[in-house]
Amino acid sequence: MPHRKIALIRGYKSFRAGDYTEQKKLYEKLGKHGQHPKIMLIACADSRVDPTDIFDAYPGEMFVVRNVANIVPPVDPTGGYHGTSASIEYAVKEIGVESIVVMGHESCGGIQGCLQGLGDDPEAGYVNKWLSLITNVRDKVKARQVPDKDLQFEMELENVRQSIRNLETFDFVRKAIEEDRLKLQGAYFSIIRARLLLSDEDGNFTEVTSL
Repeated sequence: MPHRKIALIRGYKSFRAGDYTEQKKLYEKLGKHGQHPKIMLIACADSRVDPTDIFDAYPGEMFVVRNVANIVPPVDPTGGYHGTSASIEYAVKEIGVESIVVMGHESCGGIQGCLQGLGDDPEAGYVNKWLSLITNVRDKVKARQVPDKDLQFEMELENVRQSIRNLETFDFVRKAIEEDRLKLQGAYFSIIRARLLLSDEDGNFTEVTSL
């Protein structure tokens, strides 16, 4: 049996013997009566950044979508296969989430790749096509004459800001905001320091103080 499969089975057995025994009734309730999360969280697919772990969330508490570099694309009237956009629509119109949080993170490989040129040729593969959505973010940050050592960090933050703005290009998101049914929130997680930053309405990020 392949090592990876053994690791998965080991993890599953640990789950069954640990968390599941404590949350058995919760799983049964969720399975029978559906999900009703109040929060949608859009995060990066990076294996080092698990939103449910960071926020100590239990099953059914957050509707999580993860993609390369936690990008929210702008509304696209041409149609097509848009997994993130479909998830946003489902969360707002069907589930009725009360807040959408876009969370960037430190040492993001997607952001690093874009800084190195990924995204410049949208026809060069799926990753290039996806990261072409944020080449304007890269150019905007570079235009500020940001020091090289701060360039990735500043782009990681600006990418969250743009994703928040892109959320507002969806009619159903704007309507929910106008009717005070939905709030948008930017967030950023430092992997090395395990620190969380939250943005205000102007896009300024402040670290959440620890207890």
